[in-house]
Amino acid sequence: MGVALFVRTTRSVGLTQAGERFLSRAKPAFEELAAAGASVRELGERPTGLLRLAVPRAVVPLILQSVIMSFCKAYPEIEVGIAASEELVDLAAGGFDAGIRMGQFIDADMIVVRLSQPFPLVVVGSPDYLRSRTRPKLIDDLRGHSCLRMRRPNGSIVPWSFLDGNRTIEAVVSGPLIAHDYPTLIEAAMDGLGLAQVPSPPVKARIAEGRLQAVLTPFAPTTPGLFLYYPSKRQIMPKLRAFIDHQSKARRR
Repeated sequence: MGVALFVRTTRSVGLTQAGERFLSRAKPAFEELAAAGASVRELGERPTGLLRLAVPRAVVPLILQSVIMSFCKAYPEIEVGIAASEELVDLAAGGFDAGIRMGQFIDADMIVVRLSQPFPLVVVGSPDYLRSRTRPKLIDDLRGHSCLRMRRPNGSIVPWSFLDGNRTIEAVVSGPLIAHDYPTLIEAAMDGLGLAQVPSPPVKARIAEGRLQAVLTPFAPTTPGLFLYYPSKRQIMPKLRAFIDHQSKARRR
């Protein structure tokens, strides 16, 4: 410091005037630094804090009830923040703990944890719509139907995928509506606007209730399912570890 902070005798040590002034100014900063260190240690010692997840809008309905809600009830000290976007975000740059996507869209260098079993993509339509048109029995029959489609983040239209034996078929369909998420397509299909190809979990109950009907089921392709993913070299915080363990236990029940 260039000035004496302490005065020492053979029996004691005290502060000089410069030492007292330095202590009065430095003590609050030191206490803040100590408190900051304690708060960081807490995040590293037990499941708490904000768990930020990057999730495509189209996937949110598939995980909200089965995955997120049960975790929030089990860990009330953890806040779950969902950033719903179709963009493939950089988890580290965006400050996210992890992301959730369908398995076929995750980079190979990520660590993945399964959140759901594989499920099919089904083509559905309302009873009123199907009564007004000839019910499709073959993939080519879609040419005479109004097909509700999905747009990718890059602007391209997602083709409808089918499986004919061991052969994968991508059908280019047309119709009156293009959306960025499955809930919009499902609502439009229930309103009788046309057919939609969507994941089976969010429409299972609607099919059972008779509000939607599935067609072309022999040609339905199966997706790998939903996965949590995070960078392979990143240290796992207790909040993310708790989320992974909770989902693993839930899937075994």
